[in-house]
Amino acid sequence: MLVEEVIANLPSAVQLKVLFQDESCFGRISDRRRCWAPMHERPIVGQQVIREFVYAIAAVCPHSGQLTSLVMPWVDTEVMSIFLAHVSIEFKDVHCLMFLDGAGWHIAKELRVPKNITLLFLPPYSPELNPVEHIWEHLRENYFGNQSFDSLDEVENALCSALRTIGQDYHLVSSLTCFDWFKTLPLMSN
Repeated sequence: MLVEEVIANLPSAVQLKVLFQDESCFGRISDRRRCWAPMHERPIVGQQVIREFVYAIAAVCPHSGQLTSLVMPWVDTEVMSIFLAHVSIEFKDVHCLMFLDGAGWHIAKELRVPKNITLLFLPPYSPELNPVEHIWEHLRENYFGNQSFDSLDEVENALCSALRTIGQDYHLVSSLTCFDWFKTLPLMSN
């Protein structure tokens, strides 16, 4: 389905919001990053490789800087349906055009898509088109870099806290996600 078809089929009073969606795993495998240290001293950074993960699922509106997210123990069709219901409630007064990749749980027949959300798929193998990738990079750089966690609960708490913090900063989210090409698109439904 094309964007023009979706817009043409909406009642004139309905507002349209463009969202991008993605998911990423965060875990107990250390993410080593550059860091500052006093001159002539080598920074000491903990390192661990423990294969335990939680998953962050997020949708972002680059224009407004709104971010909605969930942290889940895994990702599958049922979890994606729960996330879409969550987005539907968060943006209940608008119709959402949600761009996402072609992951199996995004295209499954069992996926429950709320009436106020239309799913549109990005081209395969094009993560550079998805602004949510910049949210993940920001989280890894500023909240998870050079840290080791004693438990998966610590990872989950750090991830929830980080998502809550950046989700309240609309300007930051917009600056990370509102690409120049996106600002030029005429996205009015009226």
